Amino acid sequence: MPELTVVTALRLEALAVGGRTTVAGMGRHNATTTGARLSSSLPPDAPVVVAGVGGGVSPELRSGQVVVATEVRTTGDGRHRGLPLPGASIVANELARSGLDVRTGPVVSSDRILGRRQRAALWETGALLVDMESVWLAEQLAGHPLAVVRVAADSMTHGPVVGGLRTIRPLMGIRTPLERWACALGRRDVVLAAPRSFCAGVERAVDIVERSLERFGAPVYVRRQIVHNTHVVADLQARGAVFVEELDEVPVGATCVLAAHGVHPAVHIEARKRQLNVIDATCPLVAKVHHEARRYARQGRHLVLVGHGEHEEVVGTMGEAPDRTHLVETIDDVERLPLARDEPVAYLTQTTLAVDETAGIVDALRNRFTDLVGPAAHDICYATQNRQDAVSALAGRCDLLLVVGSPNSSNTVRLVEVARRQGCHAELVEDEHHLQLSWLDGVSVVGVTAGASAPESLVQRVVTALGILGPIEVREQRTSTETVRFSLPQKVR
Repeated sequence: MPELTVVTALRLEALAVGGRTTVAGMGRHNATTTGARLSSSLPPDAPVVVAGVGGGVSPELRSGQVVVATEVRTTGDGRHRGLPLPGASIVANELARSGLDVRTGPVVSSDRILGRRQRAALWETGALLVDMESVWLAEQLAGHPLAVVRVAADSMTHGPVVGGLRTIRPLMGIRTPLERWACALGRRDVVLAAPRSFCAGVERAVDIVERSLERFGAPVYVRRQIVHNTHVVADLQARGAVFVEELDEVPVGATCVLAAHGVHPAVHIEARKRQLNVIDATCPLVAKVHHEARRYARQGRHLVLVGHGEHEEVVGTMGEAPDRTHLVETIDDVERLPLARDEPVAYLTQTTLAVDETAGIVDALRNRFTDLVGPAAHDICYATQNRQDAVSALAGRCDLLLVVGSPNSSNTVRLVEVARRQGCHAELVEDEHHLQLSWLDGVSVVGVTAGASAPESLVQRVVTALGILGPIEVREQRTSTETVRFSLPQKVR
């Protein structure tokens, strides 16, 4: 990728930004002339940043705030869209990660200095900031990867002297993150792992909340996150779902959905006391583990549950036989179990663990106990297994693997761990805004997958962001096909 070219209007701005910088001079004529010269001399894929100060138009914009333009236009464009800059959010996120106070929005260029009343009129069109060069530079350099980054000097609340002083530090801080943006640009192959995203249990749980809202009306209360994904939760909240930690926050007699991870039996008892209209969204595969726990306990066996103690699924499963259940998180925990070698023992596993993570623990249990039984089929769910297999098949073929999902999603975190254990650079991203540009420097093949609780729309948003950074060729690598579907509870059918 060719070197980043930074263009400023004033030499003082160039000194603050630092490094090699082209000084265009102020105004439309200088901007047009410099832009044309650069366009003819720079390689076609050379990244360009128009940087400097500008005048605040929004009353909410403070001096020293950085504005990354989502589009640039002239004063005569009014509300009409000017020249769009689709990479604005990516640049803004990288600047914000460097500690800068960043806003995104339209920037207007004027061939003369505007007064307060004229700026207020621009605010009515949605603009954030006004300058005297950006749109004319952008028009000449439209074929290049382009960003416009301005620091508000005089704002609607501060004059040019105080405001101007506040621009120096932000201008000094923009070059390094902009260099990372430039290094992240380029042509790439994007390989989508399949299967990925929602599993049947998650689809069922989300569908239950949506149908409950349709049938019973808002609000519908949901105990804990219905699935571990912040975007899914926010979307359901916008539709009228109210998420609570415990049932004492739910009004007596209200409709309440229990999340997909399963609950402690005491929760059902409390729900009956409060006369709640309960709709259980527990994943059928988690419900199977609860059933196995009860069955083994009735047989008089001690239960060893392999899982993470803070996870809601584990809390719920342990509640089925709390006096007989022992939690094991590592191989070392097996040796510390307060059980004799010949005790009758049964093991169960959290459904969202990594297969290779549990295999060693199960082997240690077999070596420790002479009377050990387990479920007929592996408790790790089909979707967890399939997504891990897809990651394993992809990990050795990409320079970077992006796993889409929330950090409190166990199955999503396990996908990152599976890839890293194979030596692959893997990172967890909640959405495209969490994509760090430093990860992409020198990367030509990017793998993308998603945990079972992350919607496919988030995957496509990440792919779109990669496409904004340069031409991409997208293909899918499928390791299995999922046909599992779970029926809905009678109350919402």
